[in-house]
Amino acid sequence: MKRIILTIVFVFFMWNGYSQTTDRVTDTQENAWYMYFGTFKVNPKLSVHGEIQLRRSGLIKDPQQLLLRTGLNYHLNKNVIATVGYGFIDTHPYGKQPVAKRFIEHRLWQQLILNHSESRFLFNHRYRQEQRWLETPLAVDNDFNYVNRSRYRLMVNIPLNNRTLEKGTLFLSIYDEIFLNFGKNVNRNIFDQNRIYAAIGFQIGESSNIQLGYLNQKIQKGDGVHFENNKTFQVAFSHTVNLAN
Repeated sequence: MKRIILTIVFVFFMWNGYSQTTDRVTDTQENAWYMYFGTFKVNPKLSVHGEIQLRRSGLIKDPQQLLLRTGLNYHLNKNVIATVGYGFIDTHPYGKQPVAKRFIEHRLWQQLILNHSESRFLFNHRYRQEQRWLETPLAVDNDFNYVNRSRYRLMVNIPLNNRTLEKGTLFLSIYDEIFLNFGKNVNRNIFDQNRIYAAIGFQIGESSNIQLGYLNQKIQKGDGVHFENNKTFQVAFSHTVNLAN
């Protein structure tokens, strides 16, 4: 518990330290993300991750991003999962600080998930590394600019009408995730973004659930001055399929 409290304090001060730029320009806008997460078990140790996210600007009106992500999970045990994967992201100009043109991103990623519980509080720690190739006319050698990014997410799920996340359980899900860029191609945004999320979820069955939530996303642009404050409505459906049966 001490480690969890220290992590929360670290994230809070990191965000506040980077967000106190006196000359910053912050624009607030509304978005909506509609998401699907699938886990397909091959055997007790291996599973395949599949993910589709349709991100919209202005709730439904305009495209923001299409994110497709897949990965191979290795289950060390029920509480420890290591993953390597690939992501494809198609980003459109959107909002009050639009990019110059639509661009794509190729992304390799690796992550480690650690789960544990304290009473009825179910904790999930996710550590993720990303190697990103972003399409841009500003790249020196080719049409893509390479950037590294580290992410840490602390999530807590709290069953409300049962002690565990069994079928028919309503639950509260909350998390905070911080993103940090590093490497020679990073501009003034070592701090990339922070996400705070809260949702109400329903456990449809032992292996599937749906969540309706709100995400507050703060993004710092490459110049270190322009920020986005994105108020984002989210719908997420998650399920697990045992292919070994």
